[in-house]
Amino acid sequence: MSHVNFTFDPQWWTTLHAPFMGNAFLAGICIAVASGVMGYFTIARHSTFAAHALAHIGLPGATGAVLLGLPVSMGLGIFALGGALTIGALGKRASQREIATGTVLAFATGLGLFFARLSTSATQQMQSILFGSILTITNGQIVGFVVFDAVLILLLAVIYRPLLFSSLDEQVAQAKGVPIALMNVAFMAVMAGVVTIAVPAVGTLLVFALVITPAATANIIAPSPFRSMLIASCLCLVSIWGGLAISAMFPAPPSFIIVTISTLFWAVAKAVNGLRQR
Repeated sequence: MSHVNFTFDPQWWTTLHAPFMGNAFLAGICIAVASGVMGYFTIARHSTFAAHALAHIGLPGATGAVLLGLPVSMGLGIFALGGALTIGALGKRASQREIATGTVLAFATGLGLFFARLSTSATQQMQSILFGSILTITNGQIVGFVVFDAVLILLLAVIYRPLLFSSLDEQVAQAKGVPIALMNVAFMAVMAGVVTIAVPAVGTLLVFALVITPAATANIIAPSPFRSMLIASCLCLVSIWGGLAISAMFPAPPSFIIVTISTLFWAVAKAVNGLRQR
């Protein structure tokens, strides 16, 4: 019977200084910035299911890209963006978004499994797509992450107020003339980009832990939107860097440790907040 050996690696410090680890740490910064900022809006807009679903909607794009010999991130991004625009256009209100998200998710999941069956290489790639592989991040991907973060910050500088207003009180925002439909589409499109850069770290199944969990923890700690985004980004970064460090010390999957640390932060914050309320 096979077993997992979690013995301490005395060469862990050398491993941390390896070039692939450097790329992983840099990727962690980019992912933390994007996930922390958009995680707040995702919770405020009651779109956690949509954010989680986007990663799975990108699955057929990833497996289809392998089938065609294209970069996995390209296929993932195209399908995630297509799904995001479809959900944003069909689901103008939260209740409508749930129905649209479920419908698109069901079709995308079936299509992804169909593509995987057509190619053995796609089937072999399924594990890294589902669970992530942050240690294989390339220099080209790092450049793409940095560009995305820059575009995200510039875009939010333009639409921050209407996006925040429509997220906190959609009906009042609509009465004040905020273009709700446009904000929905813009939010979902940006969310697709965040999912695309986060999936290489923890995969489609665990991306929820980077986008939602740190933001949920930050909402417990911080009262204001900006502080909540800042704390969420910091928690996300600590989770990723901590996961990388521990995975270097012990032969464990980084994605599992990253998700565990993120979840522990949330559990502790929830417990402390519960004691304070008592």
